[in-house]
Amino acid sequence: MRIRDLNWMQLEAYLAGDDRIVLPVGSTEQHAYLSLETDNILAELASVEAAEPLGVPVLPVMPYGVTGFTAYPGSPSLSETTLIAVVSEVVDSLLGQGFARILVVNGHGGNTHPGKAWTESRADEAVVWHELWDGRPDAIAAEIDPDFDHASWSENFPWTRLPEVAMPDERKPPVVWPKDEKGPWAVRKALGDGNFGGLYQRSTEDETRLWDAAVQLIRKRLEEWGS
Repeated sequence: MRIRDLNWMQLEAYLAGDDRIVLPVGSTEQHAYLSLETDNILAELASVEAAEPLGVPVLPVMPYGVTGFTAYPGSPSLSETTLIAVVSEVVDSLLGQGFARILVVNGHGGNTHPGKAWTESRADEAVVWHELWDGRPDAIAAEIDPDFDHASWSENFPWTRLPEVAMPDERKPPVVWPKDEKGPWAVRKALGDGNFGGLYQRSTEDETRLWDAAVQLIRKRLEEWGS
């Protein structure tokens, strides 16, 4: 359940019987022909679908992360320090309110390293950092089509597509990163439309297999904590 659909009194009543909560974390950045909010949409929606049957509340997604795509309009970035400062302060606030088990669901690769390092550095075990695609989802994606990456078919779902925006039919070759050039504009020059390579879209069946695996893994994490 999204906490936007609750008031504070309802959430306080929930805390009388359970102390779990989910914090989705994403990024607003280019995803080729997909929504600029692809990472946010995926992290939050997967969290909601996973937590709903368990009655666990889900916070609004944190919409900014660490990205190297700042040469693309609508792709702001945080430093690693700022990202961790914000996540840490949100988490500490929740702990002070009575939440004792916080699952951070990350949908953006640029957040992974600082997020995992921060979680491991904490003295408590109240916070678990969960990567949206790690484990079974990645295995299923590789089984379907190992040629997948940023802004390709593996992030292309009805909820990340834009109306009246057509997807290319061809398979894009893997990106060739420049050896001598660095910085956001070198990234844009290498990527072109922003897709890292592979097909832009696959079948509904493939989409469903991948999505269900991601949702089920989040739910398993919450279930392992118990109510």
